[in-house]
Order: sequence, then structure tokens, then C-alpha cells
Amino acid sequence: MLIGCGLRRKEAAALTVEHIQLREARWVIVDLVNKAGRITGDRMTAQSIFEAVRIYGAKIGVPELAPHDLRRTFAKLAHKGRAALEQIQLSLGHASITTTEAYLGVSQDLTNAPCDHLGLKVEVSP
Repeated sequence: MLIGCGLRRKEAAALTVEHIQLREARWVIVDLVNKAGRITGDRMTAQSIFEAVRIYGAKIGVPELAPHDLRRTFAKLAHKGRAALEQIQLSLGHASITTTEAYLGVSQDLTNAPCDHLGLKVEVSP
């Protein structure tokens, strides 16, 4: 859930079966945050998720692996797969697109700028 959905460890710890529902022909996680903005639920703790990630990270040769690394991996894989930046932002729950860009390590590429792909041609008069 951390890498596949980009959840925070507190969000993953709060998941219940009722949070997983079919909407518009897609399985989605719903109602994870209550109206007060607090994570709800009484399942695994965020700390136990942290410890599990550390244990399995060490087993695969990445002893410093943290749950948030998996969240960033979700964002980077989605971006590499050409998901819209705004959709990644919404999935991660970022208020600012700047935060999402920081997760992705996105910087402006002046050799392949967006204006190069507009299909406009400028004619220069002699």
C-alpha cells in the first residue's frame, strides 16, 4: 500500500476492509481521513509499519529504507509512467504542486522545454 498507492504509514496503519471499495469500475481507498482531518482506525501502528519496512529493507540490502521512501517511489514510478503531475499530487494529498515536484526531483529542462511541443512555427521576416 505504501508503494502501490503512495500512502503514508499512518494512513496504511488505519486501513480497514471497509476503506476499499469499487468506484467507477476501479478499486479505491475511501474515507481514510475523518472530517476533523485525523486518520481513523485501530489496526497496525505506524511504528510497526516503520519497523517492518526497516526489517525487509535490510533483507534486500537497503538497511536505511523508510516507509516514506516507498511513498516517493510511488510518485516517481507514476511520473515515469507518464501520470499527470496533478494526479500524482492528488494521490499524495499534497496541497502544493511544489511539494510533489520536490518528491519527483523535477527541474526545468531548457533543452526540451514545453514550448518546443506546441506545434507553433514562427516565421522571421528578412
